[in-house]
Amino acid sequence: MAQINPAISQITPTRTLTYFLLLLLTTTTPILAITNLTALLSSFPDFSSFTSLLASTPSITSDLSNRSALTLLVIPNSYLSSSLDLTRRLSPSSLTDLLRYHILLQYLSSSDLHQLPPAGALITTLFQTTGRASSNFGSVNITRNPVTNAITISSPSPFSSSNATVLSLIKTLPYNVSIISVNSLLVPYGFDLMASETRPTLGLNITKALLDGRSFFVAASLLSASGVVQEFEADEGGAGITLFVPTDSAFSDLSETDVSLQSLPADKKADVLKFHVLHSYYPLGSLESIVNPVQPTLATEDMGAGSFTLNISRVNGSVAIDSGIVLASVTQTVFDQNPVAIFGVSKVLLPKEIFGRNPVLTSKPGNSDMGNALPPAVALSPESSPKMLSSAPGVREEIKSGVGGLQRFSTLPLLCALVVWYCI
Repeated sequence: MAQINPAISQITPTRTLTYFLLLLLTTTTPILAITNLTALLSSFPDFSSFTSLLASTPSITSDLSNRSALTLLVIPNSYLSSSLDLTRRLSPSSLTDLLRYHILLQYLSSSDLHQLPPAGALITTLFQTTGRASSNFGSVNITRNPVTNAITISSPSPFSSSNATVLSLIKTLPYNVSIISVNSLLVPYGFDLMASETRPTLGLNITKALLDGRSFFVAASLLSASGVVQEFEADEGGAGITLFVPTDSAFSDLSETDVSLQSLPADKKADVLKFHVLHSYYPLGSLESIVNPVQPTLATEDMGAGSFTLNISRVNGSVAIDSGIVLASVTQTVFDQNPVAIFGVSKVLLPKEIFGRNPVLTSKPGNSDMGNALPPAVALSPESSPKMLSSAPGVREEIKSGVGGLQRFSTLPLLCALVVWYCI
């Protein structure tokens, strides 16, 4: 009979799990390494200006809370100084989008960069996930010159003039975070960095436009009382805004139910109002043929990527807007002049993040119209069915590296429980 190796005979289920846990703990990167990029850059004074820009855009931190790997492109002070005056003129949301374009959603090591194929590689950025980038212009194309080994990062659009050259690899935390310095600020194709400086503001009084529409007195009152209308008007520059404004009858229908906006605290009420606004200008024709049906709202920018989104599609010849709770339709165009579009909608858009997926929409006593019915489900055609985009359309996965340690980290509580069970 063959002898059993003494080392193997000593392996028990408890020891196996313990070794596995220790291995897992030593090969994962803490969540803070992903979300607190400013802390990672704090030890590099040559990037202090870029670090300050990141610190001024706190919503990026929430965008990264569920990410397990990224590459951050940073610009040294000497190269960024000529662009700082322009960044100061951008609205906070436009500046945030510009910085999102410098966060690649993939870990790239030095060997990854120097093994680029001749055609280059298309890498998704955090800006692409907002839905505000046309086509795949929220991605970057990374190429390497086979003669000089110079690595260039640019927009995938052949008409873009924005590009940057990689200077050096600053820091890596395998296989989660990589920080690379480049010699220029990158601007997505179609993103007008000069917009807020050169384009005259429309100067639209949104409240007056709603009052002139004669069916939006309640919305005008709410916007004025909350103070968010001033924020909307300040965002008229840059990419513009699109407002979905419930009609007075929509608010009347809501008042007949147990859902009350007035009972919400002021900050939640403001979130509901921001939930009705897209931070991009979309005329009606663009809404009818929108490329990315899941659209972030102004509330998304405050609360984090993936939250407070609207699903826009075309149903029975009309533009339909699904909040996750109610399905509204665009009933009229109130105002449309670039960079502002205002549309009347048939229902108050209730975000599921505040009201839950199945709010109580029962009628108050004496009202028999609403009953206990929830908003009817609408069967969407295959052409209009919403699809979440997990990456830029047509992205080629030609650079592959590492494992996402953070996604595995969630299994630790279960493994710890198993260890305790085996030891008892």
